[in-house]
Amino acid sequence: MRYLVSALVLATAVPALAGPVEDYEALREEVWQSTLDVAPTLATSIGDRRGDGKLGDLSLAEYDRQIAETRAYLARLQAIDEDALPLDMQVDYAVLETSFEDQLAASEHPHTRYILFTNRGGWFSGFASLPYRSPFFTLADYESYIDRLNAFRAINAQGIERSREAVSRGLTQPCEPMEGFENRISQQIVDDYTQSPFWQPFAGDKPASISADKWEELSLAAKTAIENEVQPAYREFLTFYTEDYAPNCRTGVPGILATPRGEEYYAYRVKSFTTTNMTPDEVHQLGLSEVARIRAEMEAVAAEAGFDTREAFIEHLRTDPQFYMTDADEYVEYVAALAKEIDGYMPKLFGTLPRQPYTVEPIPAANAPGNTTAYYEPGSLDTGQPGIYRINTTELDQRPLWELPALGVHEAVPGHHHQIALQQELDIHPLRANGTFFTAFVEGWGLYSERLGIEMGLYDTPAKQMGRLSYEMWRATRLVVDTGLHSKGWSKQQAVDYMLDNTALTPGNVDAEVNRYMTWPGQALAYKVGELKIRELRTRAEEALGADFDLRAFHDAVLENGSIPLSVLEEHIDRWIASEQSEG
Repeated sequence: MRYLVSALVLATAVPALAGPVEDYEALREEVWQSTLDVAPTLATSIGDRRGDGKLGDLSLAEYDRQIAETRAYLARLQAIDEDALPLDMQVDYAVLETSFEDQLAASEHPHTRYILFTNRGGWFSGFASLPYRSPFFTLADYESYIDRLNAFRAINAQGIERSREAVSRGLTQPCEPMEGFENRISQQIVDDYTQSPFWQPFAGDKPASISADKWEELSLAAKTAIENEVQPAYREFLTFYTEDYAPNCRTGVPGILATPRGEEYYAYRVKSFTTTNMTPDEVHQLGLSEVARIRAEMEAVAAEAGFDTREAFIEHLRTDPQFYMTDADEYVEYVAALAKEIDGYMPKLFGTLPRQPYTVEPIPAANAPGNTTAYYEPGSLDTGQPGIYRINTTELDQRPLWELPALGVHEAVPGHHHQIALQQELDIHPLRANGTFFTAFVEGWGLYSERLGIEMGLYDTPAKQMGRLSYEMWRATRLVVDTGLHSKGWSKQQAVDYMLDNTALTPGNVDAEVNRYMTWPGQALAYKVGELKIRELRTRAEEALGADFDLRAFHDAVLENGSIPLSVLEEHIDRWIASEQSEG
């Protein structure tokens, strides 16, 4: 999804400047400073202390204020002559304009105002990451953390208030994917504060720079905040969810189509997440085409493995114990070793590598049940936080080893960690480096990276080849399933059956994925659409440059602007090709 990470504050009148460049620079900087003012954790992540002790404002009044301010910013932006800007600023301009327009388009739908969580989480689960995504170097760091613990109850109340309005408007999530969701909330509620993950920063030795008396004072303050603010807030949310929300979840057709103005909203989501003008039906047809193509490749791999049918090979992969581990620690070690092996290929694929490292860790226990197989968490050099490739160590009988090469190149390198860490370090304005995100680009790059595993030689057995193809098929079936659920009235069982029939994913993974699509309309479409565009641009460059094509230079060119809309990427690569031709 394309968005500015934070809300944007009111555009104030500024005196006339010398020209378009100065006008644009002033606007961009104002937007960035306003972003840091209202996104406290973003400010912290880049070493800016203005957000210390704050969590932001989740109220409807603040949301409405942000939309009004975004409208004012867009008007100022469009008053600037884009053609008079240098090329790098034209890219900037397009990114900002797209982001502003998307926020305003989203605001036209009540879903955006009131649907604040999916079956994977919301404001309450994001807050749960605070203990391991906060800096803990100085006294000010610990004081800020404690103040944020104390601030959670207020923002939690705002989230509940908006979600209560969702109930009254028939904008709740469907019942099936939310089964057991209350358990994820209750896992944050403990009787002993020392067992709370929020106590973790105080569980070890005190920092040398803090006196014993001050450490005792901080520890008492943290204990009090956990017991008097954090725990009561989670109890309040659990009560609301179990007594008010869950009894009013949606039954019948699970897609967003069944909600008020659901058809219009889904059409917006398709355009937003893909950064294209594709309709739901066009996406559905693209999915059917890709499924047919990949299915033929899977049949060829099954024959190579000595199986008569694709289905027989998939059944073997799903059920043979040799492909599964039973010990969570061994599973983490296996994934980490594979990630380090993949690291060794990176200089062959890229001329520019980020400084920030990444690590492999399990998904926290409170968030793991029902979650996806893995995901990536961005890090920050300023806060001392590495990128984290998080893997799900629950239900290991549903997590085959043959899927791990494709999973690793997607979530870590050369996928999400490489792209996102590099974006943070690029010589671009910090608003672009830290404040914009386009799912079609980011997830499209992740899926494209899975294909790079072929060039690395990672898929050296039929099982691993089928793992990669199953992952590509997984993203292709998403195009069919997501649009089926939200624009064609499919049931959950129809979606599950379609994915089981076409992918090699285990039943547990398929169930988790379909639950995700039902509660997060449109997001899953970005992957395949983005990947196909990057592959198209690579083919265009290879054909235009012939023997002069440099894969490392192409990859650096794709990533050198950070996350951008696909249309902006295409224009950039076309310019890069022309430049390479002129130099050749």
